[in-house]
Amino acid sequence: MVDVRNFIGGQFVASAGGRTLDNIEPATASHLGTIPDSDESDVRSAVDAAARAFPAWSATPVADRARILARVADLIDRDLEALARDESIDTGKPISLARVMDIPRAAANFRFFAGAALHWRSESHRTELPAAPGAPRAIALNHTLRQPLGVVALISPWNLPIYLLSWKIAPAIASGNTCVCKPSELTPVTAHRLAGLLAEAGLPPGVVNIVHGTGRRAGAPLVVHDRVKAISFTGGTSTGRDIAAAAAPAFKKLSLELGGKNPTIIFADAPLHSVIPQAVRAAFTNQGQVCLCGSRIYVERSIYDAFAPRFTAAVRALRLGDPLDDATQLGALVSAAHRAKVASYVEIARAEGGRLLTPDPAAPLDLPDRCRRGFFHPPVVIEGLDNACRTQQEEIFGPVVTLTPFDSESHAIELANQSRYGLAASVWTSDAARAQRLAERLEAGMVWINCWLVRDLRVPFGGVKDSGVGREGGEDALRFFTDSKNVCQRFEL
Repeated sequence: MVDVRNFIGGQFVASAGGRTLDNIEPATASHLGTIPDSDESDVRSAVDAAARAFPAWSATPVADRARILARVADLIDRDLEALARDESIDTGKPISLARVMDIPRAAANFRFFAGAALHWRSESHRTELPAAPGAPRAIALNHTLRQPLGVVALISPWNLPIYLLSWKIAPAIASGNTCVCKPSELTPVTAHRLAGLLAEAGLPPGVVNIVHGTGRRAGAPLVVHDRVKAISFTGGTSTGRDIAAAAAPAFKKLSLELGGKNPTIIFADAPLHSVIPQAVRAAFTNQGQVCLCGSRIYVERSIYDAFAPRFTAAVRALRLGDPLDDATQLGALVSAAHRAKVASYVEIARAEGGRLLTPDPAAPLDLPDRCRRGFFHPPVVIEGLDNACRTQQEEIFGPVVTLTPFDSESHAIELANQSRYGLAASVWTSDAARAQRLAERLEAGMVWINCWLVRDLRVPFGGVKDSGVGREGGEDALRFFTDSKNVCQRFEL
């Protein structure tokens, strides 16, 4: 049982109104504890604390900021097993996944931006100035200052709670800002644990503040607060659209990492023995609850009949079970409501003429007694759908994928780009020239060639179309959390 508290001005506090929300374990549907049901007054207190902390923190030498970030990374490493267990229980994901992906990545985020802040360069330009005959020679030197914004809002989703929250906090505070964070109310525990680690690492009070609660009562007043200078949001496209509309009148900086309906494109010259395990991984990691998952799989027609049964057999072999069992590969979905949404799309696919290649997901599941009431949904593979149908076009965000044959390179590009989303794509081929052609023509912010989810923290992360605006990662993140100021000075030589 974990009773989560807000973290404001370096202190753990209840919501000002005393209201709470229940936190439910997805794998068992049991009560895990409570979280604050925060409102505008809690947001105001958090922003005030961040504003008070900003002058001193922004003036703190970069090397001192970096030491604190590196210390946070060390503490996350120290508590890896406990944090992995918390993340697994709170989200329903397999503990084996949290142990190798979520928690190490959180540490890596802090460690990376500790170093990036130290080595970030500034631009300078030397300008020759015209001079009259006999006058001294003159030049101007322009140099760019990158200065922190002030108080920034960081709103993170439920699917990768500490992974994505740390991805926002680390560059925000490394570049001298203070922040107010609003984690998802569905998965609050590791944000609560992270607050304690930040304090233990020596982060001054008020630099990071965490307000728990719903988007309507806590997120909305945070977005419109007049002292919040920028908003970094990861989540659903509809919510991102609302945030953009609310923030636009105040000209706040926005970074919106939104939904995805990502294509996996497999050509006949790709080796199936290595492609199939990676296509399964791309489709079903974290029960398909990753914005980068490849949920639309396009296979060259000449190998489709060989690919489909082998892929389906590999999916059937995935082990669905208790997230705390090290052997589990698929855990529970995050909530009963989300499970119902995923199940509804299977029925939509059937109505649209899709054929299920996997067992009926409504059949009883073989689960341990502890998990009988949990929010589990088995993996589903569907074929025979038109590319324009709802199942192919709408983000399901669960363990449901579609298989579709294509006839040519241009056909594959047409199918892949027939989407309102444009976050990521993966291409599997042994033809390097073809891979480059597709990378240039696919409407996506990120393209993987013969791999999936290979992440380098230096590179930009983000999408096009309804998948968002702006980029996170590396220098893009540091640029987002700072304003540029050009300084021009004239010299006579």
